[in-house]
Amino acid sequence: MSDFSHLDSAGAARMVDVGHKPEQRRIARAEGVVQCAPETIRALRERALPKGDVLTVAKVAGIQAAKRCDELIPLCHSLPLDSVDVQFEIEDAAIRIRATASTTAKTGVEMEALTAVSVAALTIYDMCKAVDKAMVIGGIRVTEKVKE
Repeated sequence: MSDFSHLDSAGAARMVDVGHKPEQRRIARAEGVVQCAPETIRALRERALPKGDVLTVAKVAGIQAAKRCDELIPLCHSLPLDSVDVQFEIEDAAIRIRATASTTAKTGVEMEALTAVSVAALTIYDMCKAVDKAMVIGGIRVTEKVKE
């Protein structure tokens, strides 16, 4: 009925069976951006935001979220993550977030990388919203998938 792997022949949602696939080393990278006022960026650089060290908290939140991706996205497989890394690039009016997730498993880790970016962005928003009500989260996307 559908070309979507998460739908059965009747169109009902299902978890994809990956039991027949070989385990492989898999890496996924994702990125996203939180657009902020230049004043917010200045306060972030000076560590002068009321809630503290925004980027450290956002990094931990992103890593933690990637580890719980299967609890957040209903049809995701539970994966034994080898590593998750979240990095930030502070621009003039934005914070660029990049996440890398890796595993040795039967399915990819792009959802984990996307989840890390998304939750890191939400954490930045939460910790900066008192000083910047106009922030915009966007551009969240997979930038690379690798099978070794």
